[in-house]
Amino acid sequence: MNTFLPFSKPTIDEATIAAVGDVLRSGWITSGPKVQEFEKQLSAYFGGRPVRTFNSGTCTMEIALRIAGIGAGDEVITTPISWVATASVILEVGATPVFADIDPVTRNIDLDKVEAAITKRTKAIIPVYLAGKPVDMDRLYAIAAKNKLRVIEDAAQAIGSSWKGKPIGSFGDFISFSFQANKNITTSEGGCLVLNDEIEATLAEKYRLQGVTRGGWDGIEVDVLGGKFNMTDIAATIGLGQFSKLKNITAQRRKLARYYFATLGKDFEQQTGAQLPPAEFEMTNWHLFQVVLPERITRPEFMEKMKEHNIGIGFHYAPIHLFKLYRALGFKEGMFPVAERVGKQIVSLPMFYAMNEADVERACAAMREVLAVSSNSL
Repeated sequence: MNTFLPFSKPTIDEATIAAVGDVLRSGWITSGPKVQEFEKQLSAYFGGRPVRTFNSGTCTMEIALRIAGIGAGDEVITTPISWVATASVILEVGATPVFADIDPVTRNIDLDKVEAAITKRTKAIIPVYLAGKPVDMDRLYAIAAKNKLRVIEDAAQAIGSSWKGKPIGSFGDFISFSFQANKNITTSEGGCLVLNDEIEATLAEKYRLQGVTRGGWDGIEVDVLGGKFNMTDIAATIGLGQFSKLKNITAQRRKLARYYFATLGKDFEQQTGAQLPPAEFEMTNWHLFQVVLPERITRPEFMEKMKEHNIGIGFHYAPIHLFKLYRALGFKEGMFPVAERVGKQIVSLPMFYAMNEADVERACAAMREVLAVSSNSL
C-alpha cells in the first residue's frame, strides 16, 4: 500500500536544523540577533518597508488595528471564509465585524459586496487572500481611498504572491503574514507585519512587548498596553532558512498546481460537478489547491474515502459567521449564501514543497475514483 500522503508538510533542511542547534548552544534563544536579521531580510524583500516579526500571524492583525486607532464603535469589513482569527481580532479591539460575501470563482471577498457594506462607522477592510490569491488590489485600494479606510491585508497565505509584478507586502497599507507550520515558509509558529513608517514600527514594538520602551542602561517606560508577542531567535533561525528558498518553494508549488490541472484534464469539472480554482500561475503562490465538491457527496464522506486511499485532505474554511460566538452577535444562515455553499463543500488537496508529480497523480486518481463512486451510488 502507498504511504500516507498528507495535505501539508513542512520541509526543514539539515542546514537549518544545524543553525537552530547553534542558537540553542549560544545561550541567546529569545528575541535577539536572528530576529533582527530576519526582519532585515524581509524588509529588503518588501522594498525596504519596515517589518516587525511576532509569535503569530494573528497578533499582527490585532496590532495593526490598534495602531490604526480602531476600537469600540467602529466597523471593520471582512470575509466569512477565513480562519476565525481574521474576524476575532476585530472583536478583540472592541470593534464590530461586518462580513461581505465572497466571489464564487476566486472565493475571495467580493469587492462589490464590500462597497455595499460600507457605512459611516466603517473604518477598515481586512481582505483575505485565500490560498495565496490576491484580490484586485487596484480596486481594493481605490475603494479604501474613496472612503478613507485603512486596509489590514490578511496575507497569511500569500508570501511569494504578487500583483502586477510587485510582491504582496511591498505596497499597500498594513500587511500581515503568517509563518505557521503549514504555510509556504514557516518559523514553526510566527508571523510578521509590514508597516508604513518607523513611527508605526516603533508602536508595533511596544505592542509586541508589554508596551515597554527602553533607553540607556536602566531607562524603562510604558505608555501603551502591550502584550507578549515577540518572536524567538529559534523561530527566526528557522525562518531565515526557509526564506532563503522562497523563490524555489513558490516555483515548485506553481509547478505542482499546473500538474494538478493537466492530470485532472479539461473535462474534470463537467464530468464530476466539482469546481476547480482559477488556473492562474503568475500572481498566486499556490499555498493551497482547493476544490469545491459537488453537492452529492458531503465533505466528511469525501475526506473519509480519500483517507482510505491513504491521502490526507484539509478544508479551509468553515464560514465564520455560523460559529456560535458569531451567531450570538446576530449572524445566521442565509446571510452570505456563496460563502455558506463554498464553506460547506470546499476541500484542500495535498500541496507542499516536497511533493512530486507521482503524488499529484495519486491524489487525482483517488479523487476521480471517489467522485465517480459517489455519482454511481445515486
